[in-house]
Amino acid sequence: MSETHLKPIFVVIVVGVILGWFILNLEKPTALDDAHHHESSSLSTDSDHAEKTGPRGGRIFTTNDFSVEVMIDEKGADSQFRLYLYEKDKPVPPDGAKVTMTLSRLGRSAQLFIFSPAGDYLLGDQPIKEPHSFDVSIAAEWRGKVFHWGYSQVEARIEMNEDTLVSTGINLQTAGPDVIKPRLQLPGIVMFNHHNIVRVVPRAPGIVREVPRHLGEQISEGTVLAVIESQLLADLRSQYLAAYKRLALANVNFQREKQLWEEKITAKQEYLTTQQLLSEAEIALDLAAARLRAIGEEPGKVRLLKNLTHYEIRSPISGLITTKTIARGQVIREDDEIFTVVDTATMYADLTVYPKDLAVIKLGQKAIIKSTETNIEGLGEITYISAMLNPQTRTAIARITLENPGGKWRDGLFVHGAVAIEEIEVPVAVKIEALQTFHNQTVVFARYGDYFEARPLELGRSDGEMVEVLDGLYAGEQYAARNSFAVKAELGKSGAEHNH
Repeated sequence: MSETHLKPIFVVIVVGVILGWFILNLEKPTALDDAHHHESSSLSTDSDHAEKTGPRGGRIFTTNDFSVEVMIDEKGADSQFRLYLYEKDKPVPPDGAKVTMTLSRLGRSAQLFIFSPAGDYLLGDQPIKEPHSFDVSIAAEWRGKVFHWGYSQVEARIEMNEDTLVSTGINLQTAGPDVIKPRLQLPGIVMFNHHNIVRVVPRAPGIVREVPRHLGEQISEGTVLAVIESQLLADLRSQYLAAYKRLALANVNFQREKQLWEEKITAKQEYLTTQQLLSEAEIALDLAAARLRAIGEEPGKVRLLKNLTHYEIRSPISGLITTKTIARGQVIREDDEIFTVVDTATMYADLTVYPKDLAVIKLGQKAIIKSTETNIEGLGEITYISAMLNPQTRTAIARITLENPGGKWRDGLFVHGAVAIEEIEVPVAVKIEALQTFHNQTVVFARYGDYFEARPLELGRSDGEMVEVLDGLYAGEQYAARNSFAVKAELGKSGAEHNH
């Protein structure tokens, strides 16, 4: 056979031998313990081997007689990784190995730990943040060989699908930028709006005949508060009626004399005399009407009255009767305060301001007012700051005007006012209601897919509704806000709380 024909056959044989070698070696581990392979690697995970416990109680990983025991030391202020090395189950000095670990958490970038000798173990270069819930990848170099292991550790994590969120009433919010409004807490008391207080006086003396309204009653403008008989008022009404009739008569005489003068029947002097009398009658009527108006009487209605002594005292505003000092048969003067009526549509909350806080209190600042004895809450703004300190208490007053629909705010009610003294923009904030205490730490439960996981937070400034997050949660991450305690309860049931 010629040399030309033998070359293709030889190539096929060589290719077959090479493929066979790869197929055979594909089944073998990547770490070979022989003198011909000084740089090799081995991968072992929890799925490859059942988890084993080392001499010190930590997780231990072994390949080819070389072992690494992983422990988390929680005795100090911060948790730290400690690694113990073994060869054929006997401890070996840590300085002969180079070890790194990579932690992967939900919603976080991978975190690299580099280890250095510390006594008889290797110590990580940084603390382990809570929760201790992560996937771990270990890379160890020992005597020219590279070993790889991995494991997963889960705690403070619970699976809850969308249906569960709906049934438990859990509301999700997204962490992100917000405006924090730190509030100054001040004590205070609710008072009537001084501008809406009316003290009712009769304006005419007399004897009280009827008092149809009662203390504490809510009344409308024009409501009859009392009925009196007044001789003075009867005299004023009589004077008005007499002046009215005299004016009518003077007008008739003037019109007659004017016509006669125009027809040249009478002299002009008689015409001018009747004109003067008409003017005097008009003045007299105006004066009588003014006297009636001075006591709140409408002159035009006097002509319709049958009893000139009868006088109805009416409320000038709608409001609440807060005082009543009148009874049937009582003789009253024109300046007696017989009723006090207060329009309670708006109320005052007078807050006590100490001298050290006066510099930050300004007109127009918003304030949340809460009753210390009930669940009443309202929003208002500062409309007045006293210019002088109370000489006894050495405090000033900041007055808040409150809307009072339904009359929920009552005079004398003790309150606390939270005054927004500034506005601070922060990059990340969460709702106060989302915060829970978990293993003596303040956490929120962050949402990743169908999972919630506790995230310990470092908190900053707060305004009672939102709180600044300095560390522990990123902008854009979702968390359980309303009913977040339901997540904590489910974690307690599942037992996935703190397993190291």
